[in-house]
Parts: sequence; structure tokens; C-alpha cells
Amino acid sequence: MLMSEMREGDSATVVKIGGNGALRRRIQEMGVLKGTRIQVEKYAPLKDPLELIVKGCHISLRVEEAAQIKVEVSG
Repeated sequence: MLMSEMREGDSATVVKIGGNGALRRRIQEMGVLKGTRIQVEKYAPLKDPLELIVKGCHISLRVEEAAQIKVEVSG
């Protein structure tokens, strides 16, 4: 499933990061790496961006960026 399809409160493990070089590198620099556990904290009122918890830190991604990341949901 894509990260952009996750609901608030869902947890998942990152399986693959797509996108072009600059976008991919920026996402990885924020700590979103293959095998990393993430949790969707909440969506903004208009559903863009979404707030994630990654390794105890809160980060925000646009929905179009989150659509480049494949995850495996685990509850």
C-alpha cells in the first residue's frame, strides 16, 4: 500500500521509496528509510499534508510525496 493511503493512527513499515533523486534523498534525510516504522499522527484539515511520527520525531509530507513511498501496514 502507499503511505498516502494510510489512515490516521495507522502504523507501517517502509518497504520502498520511489521518486526522483532530490525527493528521494530529502525523504531519506528525514529518517524515512527502508525498514523504518512510521505512524500517521494526523492529516491537515484539507488532507494535505500529513503528519508522521518517525523514530520519535514529527515530520510532515505532502500527499504527493507520500504517494511515492510503499509501506506494509501492521495495525
